[in-house]
Amino acid sequence: MKRLTLTLLLLTPAASFSQSPFDGGWIFDENSVQQSEKPKTVTYLVAKGMLRCSDCFASPEINADGRDQKVHETSYWDTVSARIVDAYTVEIIAKKAGKTMYTEIDTVSPDGRTLTHVVKDTTEAQPVTSETLSKRVEQAPSGSHILSSSWLFYKKSKSKVVPDVPAISYRCTADGFSAWTPLGERYDAKFDGKDYPVEDDPGHTMTSVKQLSPTEVEITSKRYGKVVGVLHLSVTPDGKSIHGVFENKENNTSSSYELRKLQ
Repeated sequence: MKRLTLTLLLLTPAASFSQSPFDGGWIFDENSVQQSEKPKTVTYLVAKGMLRCSDCFASPEINADGRDQKVHETSYWDTVSARIVDAYTVEIIAKKAGKTMYTEIDTVSPDGRTLTHVVKDTTEAQPVTSETLSKRVEQAPSGSHILSSSWLFYKKSKSKVVPDVPAISYRCTADGFSAWTPLGERYDAKFDGKDYPVEDDPGHTMTSVKQLSPTEVEITSKRYGKVVGVLHLSVTPDGKSIHGVFENKENNTSSSYELRKLQ
């Protein structure tokens, strides 16, 4: 989800004012993302008034009656509701302490072959919407909603976020890094090995930064004292791109991406 993209970006730094190759605004190149994991599939079963989902907010099964229901608490939600909108659409809403954090709309095409999965992230002041498309792997069981199936992800459209501005901006001094997004998230971390908070993050992420060279930085993120991710960043020799490699410690996967310098 988009939260996951913004968190990756926020774990990215800058270096020393005008001399730093990290300084300035950067645009996230979604086409450059590469995952270590196999093509992603998700399985839904909507039948007899219940929703079961292998990889969504509902874990593992909830009533599809529109009511908020307690689920395993995470940094970003503690209740989930689901409702059948019509014969082709199901809505899932995740909340934390009563505040809507994510709204997921799953819509199957009239021919039943394609799933459009739209997630609206309202954890920040500026909502972010992402959209993915998946192909049906198997037919829906008899008597179930048409969403019921295993679906194979094949396409992600560009996320709708604040237009014509950097995805993230960086500044560096001899003491440490600062990073901020147009959505309000930011951190100011020193090169002292200590953990510093990511402001405006409902997940209460903490970051520590380490400078490996003038063009390389390593950022470690934690939640409630547990390491959840490590990001290694390196600026290309021409200074126009940043290559990032992120190790997700929660699910033991890795991914890479590119940031492009905003001219």
